[in-house]
Amino acid sequence: MSSLPDVHAAEPIPDRVMSEIERLMQSGDLFRYTAPQDAPVALLEAEFARMMGTKYALAVSSCSAALFLSLKALDLPRGARVLIPGFTFAAVPSSVVHADCVPVLCEVGENYRIDMADFETRLDDDIAAVIVSHMRGHTSDMDAIMALCDARDIPVIEDAAHSLGTLWKGEKIGTIGRVGCFSFQSYKMINAGEGGILITDDAGLVARAVIMSGAYEHNWKKHAAPHGDNTGALEDAFGRWQNKLPLYNLRLSNLSAAIARAQLPELERRCRDGLANHDYLAGLLSRNACIDVPAPLPGEQRAPDSIQFNLCNLDDAQIRAFSDTAAANGVKVQVFGQSEDNARAFWNWQFIDDLPELPQTRAMLMRACDVRLPVRLTRDEIDAVAKVLLDAVETVCAPRVAAE
Repeated sequence: MSSLPDVHAAEPIPDRVMSEIERLMQSGDLFRYTAPQDAPVALLEAEFARMMGTKYALAVSSCSAALFLSLKALDLPRGARVLIPGFTFAAVPSSVVHADCVPVLCEVGENYRIDMADFETRLDDDIAAVIVSHMRGHTSDMDAIMALCDARDIPVIEDAAHSLGTLWKGEKIGTIGRVGCFSFQSYKMINAGEGGILITDDAGLVARAVIMSGAYEHNWKKHAAPHGDNTGALEDAFGRWQNKLPLYNLRLSNLSAAIARAQLPELERRCRDGLANHDYLAGLLSRNACIDVPAPLPGEQRAPDSIQFNLCNLDDAQIRAFSDTAAANGVKVQVFGQSEDNARAFWNWQFIDDLPELPQTRAMLMRACDVRLPVRLTRDEIDAVAKVLLDAVETVCAPRVAAE
């Protein structure tokens, strides 16, 4: 059996990016607006929009920045209530607060997806916008979400940080709502260290986002051409908003864009390999009755680079013992609700006024496990990971079985 892989090492950067990095370093041309056209950031935006089948893309400093700009570009009033799932990363409610809005949390089920009954109930509580977090790549029922929101004329932002390459009934995640936001952080399918991008077909929205991202004076003119806008709608929108919006300076650098661009051709293979690896490990883990790997929803085709599973019929002490045993044998398991100060546990978002209790989401988080699963792993390496996890479960369960 293969030795244990380092599952926390990022995907390697393709060699072909090195010549472009060398050119940029020699020129010092790292700022996206220095060149009159075809800066690496502008090229990334054009290529990403074309890949996703959308009209516009805006590359920014992070997915959090993309979420924040999306909310600001919706021109929501101060104090607007934004509905988000109770299972997401702290950056999501933080972006809502940063946009001078109020995060409203809804319950999430054992399968890590939005509880649609609770979502619908809370949606009628004066909600102005919705952020759907496809957390760890798990897609909620987008048909139901869009039907409910469209009926109420509530815009939907997709937090697709973990879901680049995921499909919902043939549609690309991130293209279903008004805006889609993605991450280029190191542990994502496209690794630029940091960075993010938003996509939309709404010219007015992207024009506002571009200006607020830091396109001062008339630098927005360098955004018009790459997106193939032949109607003039984008230029008209830029003209309407010139000098009327604050500048937050959330731009992406040319260096980060060059690194991201080099990986776009790798995306299809990475998604395919990631899904194959996930499903192979899920099959191994599911042989133990104490491990439940939630199945995808009908019509959902995932592109995972990690695996999540629930520990069944174990108490808190046994769950902690499982995590400790696995770590001692070389595989780090994050139990979302039992990792101190975990940024994915909603009760740690204490910057939210009147933080609600979500009993269903809390119960899930207390036994939901997370393991990094880079797409580069071989089957032998996955077998080695599986053995550590299964041995840890059996070690924890054995004393209980003996006692019974």
